[in-house]
Amino acid sequence: MTAPPTAKGEATRQRIMEAATAEFAQHGIAGARVDRVAAAARTNKAQLYSYFGSKDQLFDTVFAASMQHVMDVVPISADDLADWAVRLYDEYLVRPDLIRLATWARLERRPAGHLMDERIDEPKLAAIAAAQSAGAIDTGDTGDTGGPGGTQVDPFDVMAMVIAMSMAWSPVSNVYAATADEPARTHRRRRDFLRDAVRRAFAPD
Repeated sequence: MTAPPTAKGEATRQRIMEAATAEFAQHGIAGARVDRVAAAARTNKAQLYSYFGSKDQLFDTVFAASMQHVMDVVPISADDLADWAVRLYDEYLVRPDLIRLATWARLERRPAGHLMDERIDEPKLAAIAAAQSAGAIDTGDTGDTGGPGGTQVDPFDVMAMVIAMSMAWSPVSNVYAATADEPARTHRRRRDFLRDAVRRAFAPD
């Protein structure tokens, strides 16, 4: 039985997204080839362009979807940043392509400043700020205001630090890139170390 046009079109679009995710993750934006994406998705370039307009727009769609995936699969636990960091570590093992997409976006799109629309971080930042106010995590007084007590570390900097710690063994590490094929005991050791390090960094006074 032939699927309805809308269902068939959505299936084609999804195949393009999956093929493009793999292509961009491996080759970056400049190195990716639309003809390879179309072939892998079992469609043609005309159909691809009808859905996404251009290679750049295709990358933007793929990258946005990858970031949304991470937010959906690994939601922040602002009152347990250590747990969040460990879950991010595990997601990088399962989906190394997602972290590679972010790296290509940094190299080829936004070499400075925010990597993506700042609005995507707003829920995480609000959660961290609430946890700071509740005393669940260290407020991180920096003492740079000249007054008593200093000032609270910006929630964005807290988020950035936890993410950086979670990426210590990520596919784009400058030291060592972990893979899911390594022994389970190795991953347990890293998780324990990461969890302890984040807890020590952000433990309440």
